Amino acid sequence: MSEELSSERATRSGTWSRVWPLLALALVWQLVAMRAHSRVLPTPLAVAEVLLREISSGDLLFHLGQTITRVAISFCLAMLLGVGLGLLMGRSRRVDRVLDSFLILGLNVPALVTTILCYIWFGLSETAAILAVVVNKIPMVAINLREGARAIDTDLMEVARVYRLSRTACFFKVYLPQLYPYLFSSARNGLALIWKIVLVVELLGRSDGVGFQIGSFFHFFDITSILAYTLAFSALIFFLEAALLRPLENRLNRWRA
Repeated sequence: MSEELSSERATRSGTWSRVWPLLALALVWQLVAMRAHSRVLPTPLAVAEVLLREISSGDLLFHLGQTITRVAISFCLAMLLGVGLGLLMGRSRRVDRVLDSFLILGLNVPALVTTILCYIWFGLSETAAILAVVVNKIPMVAINLREGARAIDTDLMEVARVYRLSRTACFFKVYLPQLYPYLFSSARNGLALIWKIVLVVELLGRSDGVGFQIGSFFHFFDITSILAYTLAFSALIFFLEAALLRPLENRLNRWRA
């Protein structure tokens, strides 16, 4: 019982330690905006008012849904392909030497260039938009998982062979758990990277989504609406991190405690 109480208190303390800096930032923002009294720096209250108006009209939910759909599809494809490629490179030095230059190239080509090329080659389509995001994300995932595959404890793998575990059991019970830190690092960093690239993709070649809306607001210098849409998407990312990624990571990494 005492352990459960201490765990609950630790959770509350951790949550509060993450929330209060954001509240402090909002307070500072409010004070600076009130003092500056400029249309290019609206107050948090003004942004919140626009946010509620956009939610009630349904516009924000529609465009946010379109962006989230693109983020989800791109994220799943990039993780799947990047993990497979990274593990292959980590296990085979020959494959690593052949593909390493391509990874370096992929990491350093700007997302803007990739997006423009995909739109030129494949047209202003949803497929081109998703492809541009996936191509930008794969190299980062592959590099992380390559290092994870190289860091696998061979002694643990040998113990699994001694106990004659099946290949399936060996993979899920011995090999995969050692990759969890690299998988979650790639997932967390990738989620932050992908939504930024998706906004660029929507800005350049889509007729819906948060990026498209922000581009429209920019043409009218509507800073308040830009911040409202940005805060809405950021809040969603915070929710996914707190409700999904962090609990799942803690659960899967219990064996390390």
